[in-house]
Amino acid sequence: MAADLLSIAKSGAAAARTALDLTAQNIANASSEGYVRRTISVSELSANSVSSAPTAVNLAGVRVNGVVRNADVFRQAEVRRTGADAARASAEVQGLENIESSVEQTGVYDAIVAFEGSLQQLLSDPTDGSLRAAVLEQGRTLSETFNVASSSLDAVGKGLQFDAQDGVDEVNRLAGELARVNLRLSRASDQSSDQTTLLDQRDSLLEQMSKVANVNASYNPDKTVSVTIGGTAGQTLVSGGTTATLAMATAADGTISFTLDGAAASISSGALAGRSQALTQLADTRGQLDTLAAKIVDVVNTAQANGADLNGNAGQPLFSGTGAGDMAMIATNGSAIATAPAGSAANSRDPGNLTALRNDLATADPAGEMDTLLFTISSAVAGRTVTRDALESIASTAKVALQAQAGVDLDEEAVSLVRYQQAFQANGRVMQVASDIFDSILNIR
Repeated sequence: MAADLLSIAKSGAAAARTALDLTAQNIANASSEGYVRRTISVSELSANSVSSAPTAVNLAGVRVNGVVRNADVFRQAEVRRTGADAARASAEVQGLENIESSVEQTGVYDAIVAFEGSLQQLLSDPTDGSLRAAVLEQGRTLSETFNVASSSLDAVGKGLQFDAQDGVDEVNRLAGELARVNLRLSRASDQSSDQTTLLDQRDSLLEQMSKVANVNASYNPDKTVSVTIGGTAGQTLVSGGTTATLAMATAADGTISFTLDGAAASISSGALAGRSQALTQLADTRGQLDTLAAKIVDVVNTAQANGADLNGNAGQPLFSGTGAGDMAMIATNGSAIATAPAGSAANSRDPGNLTALRNDLATADPAGEMDTLLFTISSAVAGRTVTRDALESIASTAKVALQAQAGVDLDEEAVSLVRYQQAFQANGRVMQVASDIFDSILNIR
């Protein structure tokens, strides 16, 4: 009986000591990002008692089965999914805000209004040199403003493309690390402390990856993970210890696309998707801005060709260029403005052609188109901001739910610390009692 007490107490003390170690680890890592609370898994240890009956079972202590992580696969998947959606929305809003600033703060709308206003002033005295010079200056300012807006959009596009390439590199880096973790997991002992640490690393890498691109994880019996990119029907990014390579291609209009080992890959969430959507909006904005600049150049130069300048010569183009980036004022003197109808004599005060120019500009309505463009971008920013805030709230809720289930509660750990300490001391006392019983038996005369 005393021998049974010793073995039972010994197994109980070992289990309590392991539980104390895990509790200490939980407390020490309570604030560590990605750490999942550990608990001990135990089971009763039984032995047959042949002396009493062949089928009788006597309890012989406790067996430590291993270390268990309090991780919920469903909640982890929700954190990855909602986090990917929030990251996509955040990246898209940031890109749209930069586009809005590039177009709005450069003052293209104000420059168009100022140019049309100078033409209106010239109508009062078509031969006035100062008014003609003002038209040229406002036209030069207009073209330079379009140039600045185009350059600003170029800078925004370069920034988005750089960030996207950085995201692609990050996915490849995380995939490589995850493959190495898979290899170590395949060799780790089941439910060992080393395995649980590797599982924390695995889950942390998956969460980091999901913020960049939409990935889907499937768990294998040996605790390794296989990852596809682009959703459940996407291509395999990580399988065991092997990885595929994600790459990015940039089109002529600045938009981007992705391939995985050469095959087209669809990325619909994560920061990469957000930057791709922002670049698509950027290409559309640039196209509208180029069209608007080309329309102004065409309307003005067409009107010039239909009139006569101050010297009585046929009107020549005032602007050159085919878009916002290369639009330029090429007239060098105010006398080049063809205010009079074709065939008019020098110094004609007839503003017929200038009136036609203003009517054509009113019909083309460049200021109205620019206002519409600005409103479209602002509306997109406002709408995406609301979506981003909602998605970030959802992602935060999912993360809180996971933390409540898998995180460390210091109050609970403090209780466990006392409980396991008492269990360890109680088992020690049992061993002392067993020793006393042996001594009493041996001292019988």
